[in-house]
Amino acid sequence: MSHSDISEDRSASEQIDQKIADLGDWRGEMLSRLRALIKEAEPEVIEECKWFKPSNPSGVSVWSHAGIICTGESYKSKIKLTFVKGASLPDPTKLFNAGLECKVRRAIDIVEGEEVDAAAFKALIRAAVALNSAGKAKSK
Repeated sequence: MSHSDISEDRSASEQIDQKIADLGDWRGEMLSRLRALIKEAEPEVIEECKWFKPSNPSGVSVWSHAGIICTGESYKSKIKLTFVKGASLPDPTKLFNAGLECKVRRAIDIVEGEEVDAAAFKALIRAAVALNSAGKAKSK
């Protein structure tokens, strides 16, 4: 199935499965591993595919809980996970390596051969969920 065959009628999890399969290289393996870590850190995470456009017909993978936690995108030479409120999250192990100048977002760019500290990554996911949940509680 090509990217153009992916429709919003399929579940977001199926769309993400297809994106991973279509990558067919280290990027798919890495995105699959990160996705598993996200689900381990927050079992109630909601998966979505958003922002479909001609240059990215399969959309952007999005993980949410009480708001967006992070997005996952694949590029020719990297996987990018962008945390929408990353600037407000503790990052003691310095996972964030992109978007450091942004006032709100932060990203983790991963290139072939790099490993991600699973415990630190899951801590970052949990911190993002806690921040989102705190924001939702205040807005009620």
